[in-house]
Amino acid sequence: MKKILITGALGQIGSELTVKMREIYGEQNVIATDIRQSDHEITQSGPFELLDVTDAKKMFDIAKRYDVDTIIHLAALLSATAEAKPLIAWNLNMGGLVNALEVARELRCQFFTPSSIGAFGPTTPKDHTPQDTIQRPTTMYGVNKVAGELLCDYYYYKFAVDTRGLRFPGLISYVTPPGGGTTDYAVEIYYEAIKKGAYTSYIAKGTYMDMMYMPDALNAILTLMEADASKLKHRNAFNVTAMSVEPEDIAKAIRKHIPEFKLNYEVDPVRQRIAESWPNSIDATAAKEEWGFKVEYDIEKMTKDMLMKLKQKKSLVG
Repeated sequence: MKKILITGALGQIGSELTVKMREIYGEQNVIATDIRQSDHEITQSGPFELLDVTDAKKMFDIAKRYDVDTIIHLAALLSATAEAKPLIAWNLNMGGLVNALEVARELRCQFFTPSSIGAFGPTTPKDHTPQDTIQRPTTMYGVNKVAGELLCDYYYYKFAVDTRGLRFPGLISYVTPPGGGTTDYAVEIYYEAIKKGAYTSYIAKGTYMDMMYMPDALNAILTLMEADASKLKHRNAFNVTAMSVEPEDIAKAIRKHIPEFKLNYEVDPVRQRIAESWPNSIDATAAKEEWGFKVEYDIEKMTKDMLMKLKQKKSLVG
């Protein structure tokens, strides 16, 4: 990776991955794009271009102008938002992906886009979900992700595009606020613990889902992209995870630092239905064996770091 184009650079993953990649590969070698302008440091610390990923010509022109050799395609609508706006989600998530893959094909770029545990469905084995298993999701987001995995496989086999991807669990971060995902409660709970000492969960007690702290997610992307291509068997849909938790597990970890923290419940039927269609825990053996996937943060270490970092944010002081 020498010249990298990132779509959705101001989103949950992009806002941190762009900064990290600029530190590693050089500020001028990572071109950030997003559909909106912002005063975020990303727009100031290196090249930034406004881009609607459904505009195929503009995407190609930007990639060509900067002579990119790698595309990190992150622009998408997340699960809960996609379920509320399914046709918009299809047009953005699939149209944007096809455009990005076409640019990668024409310019011979290495390519990454994330998949998700949303690619699984209610008939998928719930515990220790295998790398290769039945995928019949019941959400538009899930349908997009399964189609995306297959499409990336197709571009690899048909056009020899070096496509790579990860099935991310819920991602937890102190940098970017939640953005419409089903697992966002696991981010919100930390914000509310600092602000109010209490949180009302829209996900029911006892609902297990896989989670990962953002630093581990970023390292997973970088490690996969730098991995020896000849050792990759699955390429576009590696299961990765750091922990399988339910709301009470996070509350218990928070109480070690904020003893008075209270957790209440007001279940959102839509997001609960989505959560129940996903695995309780997934098996990341293939990622470990094929490219050395590993994580640093468990729930205790993540909670300590999240609370410390959130307390430092000026917007939450006082």
